[in-house]
Amino acid sequence: MTTVHAIARRCFVKNTAVAAITAALPAINFAQTPAPARSHFAPQSGAWRTFEVTTRVDVAEADGVTRLWLPIPSVNTDYQRSLENSFSTNGTAKLMQDGRDGAKMLYVEFPASQAQPHAVLTSRVQTQNRAIDWSKKAAAAESADTLRYFTRPTALLPTDGIVRKTALAATQGARTDVEKARKLYDWIVSNTHREPKVRGCGEGDIKTMLETGNLGGKCADLNALFVGLCRSVGVPARDVYGIRLVPSAFGYKELSGNPASLKGAQHCRAEVYLTGYGWVAMDPADVAKVMRLETPEWIKNTTNPVVAPVNKALFGGWEGNWMAYNTAHDVTLPHAKGDKLGFFMYPVGENAAGRFDSYAPDDFKYQITAKEINA
Repeated sequence: MTTVHAIARRCFVKNTAVAAITAALPAINFAQTPAPARSHFAPQSGAWRTFEVTTRVDVAEADGVTRLWLPIPSVNTDYQRSLENSFSTNGTAKLMQDGRDGAKMLYVEFPASQAQPHAVLTSRVQTQNRAIDWSKKAAAAESADTLRYFTRPTALLPTDGIVRKTALAATQGARTDVEKARKLYDWIVSNTHREPKVRGCGEGDIKTMLETGNLGGKCADLNALFVGLCRSVGVPARDVYGIRLVPSAFGYKELSGNPASLKGAQHCRAEVYLTGYGWVAMDPADVAKVMRLETPEWIKNTTNPVVAPVNKALFGGWEGNWMAYNTAHDVTLPHAKGDKLGFFMYPVGENAAGRFDSYAPDDFKYQITAKEINA
């Protein structure tokens, strides 16, 4: 097994860490921890938790040269510390990153002759809850270049046309960036909805959503729409792509991950930069998810006692039972033959027949598990 420690991670940024490994790790199974009874949703920062997250890929059908790209947690902030990574494989592996947003990945290549291609990646992270204190303004200023970067358009997040028109209408009367963010958050919660039939986390094509009037989707649709609307009126914003790891401490089943099998646990969140507060957590898509799925009845208003605390807390906070991978858009995978990715939150693979379906882990085939490490 090859382990990448803090010093090696600095080399990681320059795409220099390389390893070729030949032994496969066994699959890891963890017992599911029952979620507590649902309680008032009010995450508070301060207590760090440590997790090991393992992604194992066993390529179902080898067809020519096979390539894999597995996302690695790349975020180091006041809510996450991305620590060491280890991996094993019977292919040739390199630690790499995309050239724009610093999204880190394990790249693995298998020759056509390789029987039963497989790879295992384990990442250790620390996370904590987030909760903004709106009574205090103490954040360090962000660089102008960074703020401009997070108001740029991307392939799936245009900032002109119908996107800007919608945002201007939704923020009418708002004077400050906080007021704009609040109005756009409320607009997402009021006008969009969770659509369970959407595959994976959705595609995040916000222009098509607005043009068709089909505002149903999942987190990569709804939070991307929020981010695009913010950017279009000059509020720096970004999607944060990651995965839920363990059950919610507040008992919300739809805000939980099953550490024994994180199939379908990928989740995109959002951040906005607000003057005096810095980068602030947002997640209107999870409000929509709770409204649609937390109870047998589709809840249609935010005053419902199940929804109200979630709606309040996710404007400025989120629960730390989730790990961030990256904030990247328009990702070019090194050595890939397929198209750019709108975002990089799932394992990706290709062989002679083309790109694998990342939204079908049982066919791909991959599994993701998590284990909490108690001090």
